[in-house]
Amino acid sequence: MNTLETVKALAAQLAEMERATEFRVRKVAIPDPAQTRDANTLGTDPGPFAPRLAALISMDNGFDHTKPTTLGFNGLLNLSAALDEVERLARDGEIVAAGITGKPFIFAAGADLSLISMVTERAHARALAEFGHEQMRRLHNLGVPSFAFVNGLALGGGLEVALACDYRTMQEGVSVALPETMLGLVPGWGGCYRLPRLIGPAKALEVIVSNPLQQNKMLSARAAAEMGIADAVFGGAEFLVESLRWAGQVLSGEITPERTDHTADPAWQPTVAGARALVTARTGGMAPAPERALDLVAEAQESDEAMAYRAEDDALTDLVMGDEFRASIYAFNLVQRRGKKPANAPDRELARKVTKIGIVGAGLMASQLALLFARRLEVPVVMSDIDEARLERGLGYVRAEVEKLVGRGRLGQDGANRILGQVTGSVDKQAYADAEFVIEAVFEDLDVKRQVFREIEAVVSPECILATNTSSLSVTAMAEGLRHPERVVGVHFFNPVAVMPLVEIVRAERTDEATRATAFAVARGLKKTVIGVDDAPSFVVNRLLGRFMSEIGRVVDEGTPIADADRVVADLAPMPPFQLMGLVGPAIALHNNETLAAAFGDRFAVPGVLRQIVELGKPGFYLPHKAELDPEVVAALQVGDGFSTPGRVRGRVLDALADEARRMLDEGVVADPSDLDLAMITGAGFSFWNGGLLPMLDREGTSELVTGQRFLEPGVASLPR
Repeated sequence: MNTLETVKALAAQLAEMERATEFRVRKVAIPDPAQTRDANTLGTDPGPFAPRLAALISMDNGFDHTKPTTLGFNGLLNLSAALDEVERLARDGEIVAAGITGKPFIFAAGADLSLISMVTERAHARALAEFGHEQMRRLHNLGVPSFAFVNGLALGGGLEVALACDYRTMQEGVSVALPETMLGLVPGWGGCYRLPRLIGPAKALEVIVSNPLQQNKMLSARAAAEMGIADAVFGGAEFLVESLRWAGQVLSGEITPERTDHTADPAWQPTVAGARALVTARTGGMAPAPERALDLVAEAQESDEAMAYRAEDDALTDLVMGDEFRASIYAFNLVQRRGKKPANAPDRELARKVTKIGIVGAGLMASQLALLFARRLEVPVVMSDIDEARLERGLGYVRAEVEKLVGRGRLGQDGANRILGQVTGSVDKQAYADAEFVIEAVFEDLDVKRQVFREIEAVVSPECILATNTSSLSVTAMAEGLRHPERVVGVHFFNPVAVMPLVEIVRAERTDEATRATAFAVARGLKKTVIGVDDAPSFVVNRLLGRFMSEIGRVVDEGTPIADADRVVADLAPMPPFQLMGLVGPAIALHNNETLAAAFGDRFAVPGVLRQIVELGKPGFYLPHKAELDPEVVAALQVGDGFSTPGRVRGRVLDALADEARRMLDEGVVADPSDLDLAMITGAGFSFWNGGLLPMLDREGTSELVTGQRFLEPGVASLPR
């Protein structure tokens, strides 16, 4: 079968699983700047004063803005039919331009990844790549100028649709990105060819490679315009009207969007080489998608469109048929679905109403929590501490952060006043008497936390939830001796609280379901990803990170240089382990490791280099805000004279992680293996293209070697074979 026949066959096969995007074509008026018209009539019936017409394609999948428009097999066929109509109108001279826009708040979120993940034959993957390219080629060669009016979220293939047009306007407030390399793919419908030619290789690689590897960092409309991706940015209510007016000015020659021939840039290839070095340092060379994207951008300097499209077809086909892409879809589904409907969650009907929250402590973590609770839950929040000075520092932090939000335009003055009015402080714990939910965020010491709970229990109602934000201590031990231990629960946030999406809800031995349900409800109200865990030292994320850090620390203790150890496991976490220790803080990492060592013994032996850096008083092994080791630290550390090869270092670390993951599952710390991956993705930033942790351990054979079995069934996060 040819490409079209293959796509039609796949579309028919998957029709019931696809909410196909429709492409409506209508004629709209393009105003002539030389004529005066009422702005309210722009884009409607042309009337006698606006003879110029454009074909406007509107993309819509029939859902509201909560379900973004995607391009599946049937959707691409619908786009092809719409382009047939536009081409006819252009041939017949009925239009002078064409435009494409989306439904309210959404332009297009790219290819339908859930459908692509069902492709199991190479020929089918190739047909999808080729057919998508064919539509981008047609959109670029309609015979009349083409305009993308980007009125909402534009990701991946959605942004490539816009790039295929001659000109682009964007609505103020939209976000755009090319996240493919984070997902084990490349921008495969012209993005790797068009974007570097449009804005230059350095900016293009920031969008194609760097941003996706930074937890899919997105661009605002203004940032896209500054880069040269958007030609103009307009406000919300009149966006389409303003865009059509601007298009009229372009057609009349009144406005000429700037274009630069970047293919002559002598720095093109050195820029790609520099980006490749950074990617290798970040991923250890273990991520195939960024490497293929770099190859494509390198070739785009001298390729013509046909050559570039064939190269993108090759790359997309190879990657769709690879396990990394399947692992990324598994990870994507975990975050989008399981994160919203966690396993082992209690009945929502059991949750108690929370109208006031207490926070014990006014340090950095407590202050972050106060701001988050007030902003998201919109309930009164009261903080307490042992003296007025500490309390004022905490309240001052909240005020300063609210001022920053206002200054950045993310919060209006009315919203700021509401938050500041809801966050109060007191040195008297009697202020918690009418609270339904009190969380402690004091020093990580079991005796201190027990004392706090005894004091709180004396003033709150018997139904008030007592939550702890401990990162490693036993919640069961904290509840001992209380009159109502059943209302004690762990609610472990990650730092920084506003940014990190994960909350671990920890069930102690006597925690009842109403308490868990209330904790789940509070975390959901904060728009967090929630996983339920049973009480165990360091719970999930910190336990696995602790084993990771313990093993990599031992390798360095034996004599392997820190830089070498970091390099060979760079793909596991968002940054190499010794850089991560600096971000977490050596003292905190040491405390977590000591807690785990006390609970589990030698497999969590505390690395000597970690103890030494805490004794040195240094903030980390690397210089602040640099990927460069601190020479004073390196000179001061006392290590052995042994050395492990890169393969041996990686093998030891993966073996340790596989062993600990299996132990946690056997102990029932979480309900399902996928909860471990969800936790590591959202709580530790583990890569989507690795599927978090377990798919990588399965893929590299470590799972079976260490534990005698895979963690996941074949095909769950890998290509079905």
